[in-house]
Formats: sequence, C-alpha cells, structure tokens
Amino acid sequence: MTGLRIVPIFPDLAGKIALVTGSSRGIGAETARYLAVNKVKVAVNGRDREALNDVVAGIKSDGGEVIGIIADCMKYDEIEEMRRDVEDRFGNVDLLVAFAGGDGKPESIEELTEQRWDAVVATNLKSRFLTVKSFLPGMKKQGAGSIILMCSSAGRIASQSSLAYSSSQAGVAMLSKNLAQQLGKFSIRVKPSPLPQFAMRKSESL
Repeated sequence: MTGLRIVPIFPDLAGKIALVTGSSRGIGAETARYLAVNKVKVAVNGRDREALNDVVAGIKSDGGEVIGIIADCMKYDEIEEMRRDVEDRFGNVDLLVAFAGGDGKPESIEELTEQRWDAVVATNLKSRFLTVKSFLPGMKKQGAGSIILMCSSAGRIASQSSLAYSSSQAGVAMLSKNLAQQLGKFSIRVKPSPLPQFAMRKSESL
C-alpha cells in the first residue's frame, strides 16, 4: 500500500472553476490535482512551460478537465490575457488560489540589495494583488467567489527567512484581511492560507 494517496471528495465542488497560480510544481501542482479529482475545472499557471505541460498531462490522464497557461503574475497585461483565456474556456472563476511566489532564502540586511528587495516583494505581494484585481470583476458579476492567498508563517513569526520575503508575506496576510473586509458584502470570501488546507478539507467558502 506504499504510495497510496487518499483524496477527500466533496461532490458539491463538481463543476466549479478554479485558477491556481504558481501550479507548475510543488504544492500548487498538488492542489490543482486535488481540485481536478473533485471534478473542478482547473486552470494551472506558471512560467516553466515544460513543468506546466507535465502537470496538465497528469491531470488529463486522471480524467480531469484542465488548461495550462503561461503567464508572469507580476505583469498585469499577462494576467489579463490569462483571465480572458480562462473565461473563454471555462467561464468566470469560482475559486482563485494564488501560489505564485517564493524565494525566502536567508540573508542579512547587509546582503539584501534594493533590487532584490523589489523583486521579492513583487514576486510575493504584487503578484497576488494584481491577480485578485484582474479576476475580481468576474466574481462580483456572479455574486460569489473564494480567494485563497498562500501566506507563509514567515509573515507572522520572526524567522531566518529573507527580510524581503517575510515582509512581503506579512503584506499578504494584511492584504487578505482587508480584502475579506471589503468583499464580504459581495459574498466573496478571502483567506490567507499557510498550507493548501482546502485540498484536504472543504473550504467554508465553497
């Protein structure tokens, strides 16, 4: 029985539409697989075409409905093009899961350059802001939605992570809280998630 993976099944997820950014590998890819097994129509995203194609092929081989889209989530024009592709193929997104980001390797403030600070903050915070900004009108139009922003514990607890990374993660946590306050009246829920818990137990927002 080694290697057996048990995937929780939630019948009411069937037919929902999800975008998972940063899902060409790691927990983003695994989350996309969990959603697809639950018969969610999944759009996976990344910048590595070969890795993304592997994820798409794996989901399709398991009978899932999926499209793969290359886009840089730090560039609003590319996100907008991705949104149009998803909506043309599947319709408005019900579940937006933002995993794109990372790069928290330890470094002292003396080692941290201005250019690297800007790059890490853009990768982790700006990318989530731009992704939500692009997909939010569709959620408002349909009167419901769920947004999950990956947020490392480095944004809540002091650690050895890069100052830029931990600061950007703290920004993601506050972005999530403020969005939740703004969007609740539209029946759109927003959660910062340290782990893809929605893949293991059903999110209250769906």
